[in-house]
Amino acid sequence: MSNDLLMLGAQDVASILEGREDMVLDAVREAYEIHARGESSLPHSSFLRFPDNDQDRIISLPAYLGGEGYGVASLKWIASVPGNVERGLERASAVMILNQRATGRPQAILEGSLISKQRTAASAALAAKVLRRGAPPRVVGFVGCGPINLEVGHFLNAVWPETNEFLVFDLSQDRAAQFGDSLREERPNARIESTKSLDDLFSGSDLVTFATTATVPHVESLDACRPGTTILHVSLRDLKPAIMLANHNIVDDLSHVNRAGTSIHLTSDQTGNCDFVHSSLGELLLGKAEIPDGSGDRLSIFTPFGLGVLDLAVAQHVCNVAKAEGLGTSIEGFLP
Repeated sequence: MSNDLLMLGAQDVASILEGREDMVLDAVREAYEIHARGESSLPHSSFLRFPDNDQDRIISLPAYLGGEGYGVASLKWIASVPGNVERGLERASAVMILNQRATGRPQAILEGSLISKQRTAASAALAAKVLRRGAPPRVVGFVGCGPINLEVGHFLNAVWPETNEFLVFDLSQDRAAQFGDSLREERPNARIESTKSLDDLFSGSDLVTFATTATVPHVESLDACRPGTTILHVSLRDLKPAIMLANHNIVDDLSHVNRAGTSIHLTSDQTGNCDFVHSSLGELLLGKAEIPDGSGDRLSIFTPFGLGVLDLAVAQHVCNVAKAEGLGTSIEGFLP
């Protein structure tokens, strides 16, 4: 039995993920299905906050994933420091540790922020594909023009390369313009418009993805949305309880998303129950719940808290590729 430890830095992880969107989407789907079958262990994430700043935080996400090809435990330790953007740094930084189930011994340490960003985007794209029954959107609207929504756009392009019209909204016009330029790098012929209001974006889109830094709900209504619009509520806290109660709600895991001041949490506090939640994405994938009917006035809203099993699944595939291709650094004799 090896006492060595595989180390994969950002350059290794990025090179492995490059061009492997299908691998990431498959890993995320597998993780959701394994979790929905009860073959995982997923304690609540823990938030480390600081007495001098309520914006900064470091989150620990432990997870175990059973099922064929896994049998792996992990810990993701991810920091979010919004002030890093002004310093010219990424807002999020992360490290992951993977442990073998059989022995409990750590087998790899990976840079985790790239994996985290891709699993978040792949989760959103997968949910959109499921909720729309595979039908490509004509126009995608992006609320929040940061790196997460850009990655969501990248994975939506992997799922629906034929979609070529986009609306963007951000409080910063410069950021919206830069976002549009970045979208065009993948889609040179894309038609991209920056809207002056959220209602303008809602009325012109049939798929809307929220990835903002909002800490409290700020959207009063989705009445401007077209019937059948799909909402990817990636940033968790944009929509007021009245919106959640009026529409179909899909989550990744109810026990996880119903906390920490999310829109789901605020709505359950207001109503005293979670009857307004339709199902989890994993249940839809396994056929344990029906996909909501998208033809009526009720919209489908996907609100994912972000599960550690998704990071774990993607990280395991990254490690498999690294071992097969001889990538990364092996630290010999790391374990006693």
